[in-house]
Amino acid sequence: MPRTILPGKPYPQGATWDGTGVNFSLYSEKASSVELCLFEELDSAESECVTLRECTGYAWHCYLPGVKLGQLYGYRVHGPSDPERGDRFNPAKLLIDPYAKAIAGTLNWDAPVFGYKLGDPAADLSVDDRDDAWGVPKCVVASSHFDWENDRPPLTLLHDSVIYEVNVKGFTATHPEIPEELRGTYAGLAHPVAIEYLKKLGITAVELMPVHEFVDDKILLDRGLRNYWGYNSINFFSPEARYSAYGENGEQIGEFKQMVKALHRAGIEVILDVVYNHTAEGNQLGPMLSFKGIDNATYYRLVPDNPRYYTDYTGTGNTLNVRHPQVLKLVMDSLRYWVQEMHVDGFRFDLAAALARELHAVDRLSAFFDIINQDPVISQVKLIAEPWDVGEGGYQVGKFPPLWAEWNGRYRDVVRRYWKGDDGQLAELGYRLTGSSDLYQRDARHPTASINFVTAHDGFTLEDLVSYNDKHNEANGEENRDGSNDNHSWNSGAEGETDHAEIVTLRERQKRNFLLTLLCSQGVPMICGGDEIGRTQTGNNNAYAQDNAISWYDWNLNDRQKALLEFTQELVKLRRQHPNLHRRKFFQDRSINPGKAQREVDGRPLQDITWLRPDGGEMTEEEWNAGWVRCIGMQLNGRTLDDVNGVGEPIRDETFMILFNPHHEAIKFYMPRRDGSAWRVLLDADPERTERPVIGPGDPYELTSHSSAVLQELTD
Repeated sequence: MPRTILPGKPYPQGATWDGTGVNFSLYSEKASSVELCLFEELDSAESECVTLRECTGYAWHCYLPGVKLGQLYGYRVHGPSDPERGDRFNPAKLLIDPYAKAIAGTLNWDAPVFGYKLGDPAADLSVDDRDDAWGVPKCVVASSHFDWENDRPPLTLLHDSVIYEVNVKGFTATHPEIPEELRGTYAGLAHPVAIEYLKKLGITAVELMPVHEFVDDKILLDRGLRNYWGYNSINFFSPEARYSAYGENGEQIGEFKQMVKALHRAGIEVILDVVYNHTAEGNQLGPMLSFKGIDNATYYRLVPDNPRYYTDYTGTGNTLNVRHPQVLKLVMDSLRYWVQEMHVDGFRFDLAAALARELHAVDRLSAFFDIINQDPVISQVKLIAEPWDVGEGGYQVGKFPPLWAEWNGRYRDVVRRYWKGDDGQLAELGYRLTGSSDLYQRDARHPTASINFVTAHDGFTLEDLVSYNDKHNEANGEENRDGSNDNHSWNSGAEGETDHAEIVTLRERQKRNFLLTLLCSQGVPMICGGDEIGRTQTGNNNAYAQDNAISWYDWNLNDRQKALLEFTQELVKLRRQHPNLHRRKFFQDRSINPGKAQREVDGRPLQDITWLRPDGGEMTEEEWNAGWVRCIGMQLNGRTLDDVNGVGEPIRDETFMILFNPHHEAIKFYMPRRDGSAWRVLLDADPERTERPVIGPGDPYELTSHSSAVLQELTD
């Protein structure tokens, strides 16, 4: 009996089930015809093909009564094959729907998934007419229904946030208290054991490394490796099926939602690391999986005077063409879907500068920023930019518009250099510790624009940062040529320290120095997942392909790791309890004003912040600019906060002294001479100093070499 084919609607794009059938819609400007292919078996090339005869505004569409949830499908798109003009249509290749909500199966590289005949460098000008459907993942007709049980987002204010960057799989892949069948999955992250750990750590948000459906490159599979980080998206709606414990035929959607619901109940937000700057299809020699075969010139930025080739601002071979209205619509539809349907709380945009490029230069007034700014949904969630790409002029730290926070790469660099002991870091360090007003204040932004971090997925872990002088990426199969030597930390052999036990102790102090600095800085701290337990990648600072024990958490903690975890928990708790450590606004003296005399009333400072030398005196302008000055005290004067809380009342908090000693010798810091006050040591980065003494006015507190501490003022 012939299938009934109704015209359907051009919107919404993708496959939309209404209970009795499915509406299909696919956008392609240059297609001459489009075939919808319905599959019964995942690995089969046999399909029922339906020609979409309706085309409205370049959206090809139809409605098929009787099609049910779980139906597998894909597209074949006919059109001109003229690579030198940017057109690469090839109906022999099955294509993934850009709006598919779920994808089943993995890419089989033995299938002829390239649109051209493999061979010489000009091979991409040819056409390979072999059917590859048997080896290409299939789209799944899926439902959005889910019982959210009155789920409510935590709505944590950004200045109250502590972000935890984590890989869904690596966090629970070997956790002994999580059922084996749930390890490494969304369900594993939602398990009570995992959530209890995150709650006890004190973080307010998990920033999940990419969970959009992504592809393992053939070159990795040939080496026996897999893509672990996930920055190789092939679809922007479907949750990555490899992280699903319950199935890939749409079950991954419900499992992801269940994870979000469980985290929300614990007061933890979910931020997604999203990769809208490029796709897994690579350059002209890459595979044809979706966008390339649907409408290459629409979805990708091509070289203007030679559209056979791709403009590459990402280092991956292609750049998504966000200048095109349809591609911009695709990105915005995806963002809204993850907020409205999947209930996520924000996004971190990978290589965000690539999204802001209009013609060539990064443009702060680009359509991408404009449309997000006016969008009633996306403008209300957390927006975090990785403010650079690999193209010329791509480093844009401090240059994103209002509403946006940024990964502050300058914070990372100067904090590493300072604790390494480099000269001449103090002046910039002052700005970074206080929220980077020099970068963000001119745009009417607040310290929350600065996402502070010392380590992230891309680079050394904290343990490795203080343990290795050079990268050790041999396991990646590139003879240690990949990855950058990003170690700006302390050299483990510095100052002639050669005793192994002393080196281990120094490393422990250095890890605590970084964590203390991070969590006592104004702005928003981001902890790289596992740093709190000394997770090591054995010196691999580019573990993108290490989906194995190199990257996974090892939950068999020794006493040293347990102590580091407890120290981090204390730090996070201290930060969250005290608004003086995470202010909404910049300090009144604009963070650094060394020439300004300290004003006092009844012996109490009126300045928000006071910078002190170890002898207890205020820093002078000359000392700020002196390259040899390293040790410093940062006094946060809590009783003079002019900030207000959410109901407009003044905030009152304690006064804190934060001491930094990157020097190789111990040093005495003298407390301010004020009657009726004393200082209690709350935290010391030296793990061997467990006592928490009270220091009288004018008395010294001796910091161990390479160490730091937090003290709280006690008053009558």
